[in-house]
Amino acid sequence: QVQLVESGGGLVQAGNSLRVSCAASARTSSTYAMGWFRQAPGKEREFVAAINWSGGTTYYVDSVKGRFTISRDNAKNTVYLQINSLKPEDTAIYYCAASAGTYSGSALKLANIYDYWGQGTQVTVSS
Repeated sequence: QVQLVESGGGLVQAGNSLRVSCAASARTSSTYAMGWFRQAPGKEREFVAAINWSGGTTYYVDSVKGRFTISRDNAKNTVYLQINSLKPEDTAIYYCAASAGTYSGSALKLANIYDYWGQGTQVTVSS
């Protein structure tokens, strides 16, 4: 069982930056692919970014490319999402997820391949 705990959310002004983190409870999580999803008020949860187990491959939804960067530190069992040039439409609860499967490529964008989910961290962007 892997527990995921997100942190780093908050209220920020548009144009600023924020880094959210996801700490995993198990050392074996370093072999898992990790993803970030977000859910805005009144909307469905959507894929934001994913990273494979080694950190060598990353994937992003088109709307965040160039502004969001996903990274991981396997020694710390932690995944990060750096968010730059924040926009009000980035306001959402951000969830991290871990996949124990051997998925790769575009499959990492699919919510149903993830086995573990965190409780989320709220990011609110004011204009």
